[in-house]
Amino acid sequence: MKKESKIQSAEVRAGYAQHVVASYKRSATAPVLVKGNGARVWDAEGKEYLDFGSGIAVNCLGHAHPRLAEVMKKQGEELVHVSNLFFHPKQAELARELVKRTGPGKMFFCNSGAEANESMVKAARKAGSGEGRVEVITALNSFHGRTMGMIAASGQERLREGFGPVMPGFVYVPFNDLAAADQAIGPKTAAVMVEGIQGEGGVIPATAEYLLGLRKMTQERGVSLLMDSVQCGHYRTGRFQSYELILEKAGKKDEFLPDAVSMAKSLGGGFPVGAVWFGK
Repeated sequence: MKKESKIQSAEVRAGYAQHVVASYKRSATAPVLVKGNGARVWDAEGKEYLDFGSGIAVNCLGHAHPRLAEVMKKQGEELVHVSNLFFHPKQAELARELVKRTGPGKMFFCNSGAEANESMVKAARKAGSGEGRVEVITALNSFHGRTMGMIAASGQERLREGFGPVMPGFVYVPFNDLAAADQAIGPKTAAVMVEGIQGEGGVIPATAEYLLGLRKMTQERGVSLLMDSVQCGHYRTGRFQSYELILEKAGKKDEFLPDAVSMAKSLGGGFPVGAVWFGK
């Protein structure tokens, strides 16, 4: 993009100030981006930037990918939303592809990563409700979303400040600490939920020993193991699920399969979509 856009940056910033809730802090001089191509974006003044943010782990194909634009246009001209009262061919097709890449099971679809994680917690609590199993163990410094339920699930106190009382029933233990997880699991535990790679926690991968140990202890105690792959899944590590590469390097890939996996962000490449794989 060599020339300036007709869009005026000052007008856009004024529009934000007047009409958009300031839920996220932006610099008063942050660029007004109007065009993208691949890993590059341009602002209203025609200045070019190299985008290292990728829409916060969303734009896995870059900006304005021709194939993505083509299929979104085609589907938009045919059929988009039909509600859950009817069948949609593309939903069945997507479910089949995700199951093929994850493992035997079924898919649940939603709109975001936080919803996907909420759905995993709901399913785990529903499964354990008859026995009073309602608690979910998560890791300190974890991040699972910004809904009321997921700020309670995330192991960061700052996310909950000013929003109390928050949803009860979450227990936080250090990441990659099997002994702490073992001690935390009790008769009220419904599930353990962890990220394959902690994102906000510092881009810290789980160890193969940790994942295998969690799988063993949860199976032995009748507790669900939930993997949050929203930020780190979908080939970001070269494998569809982040935990695959971790276990593959340890020669243990075939020894690990969780009970549920949440997906979103780069799953849609910029189109809002969330999903949960539930194992059989």
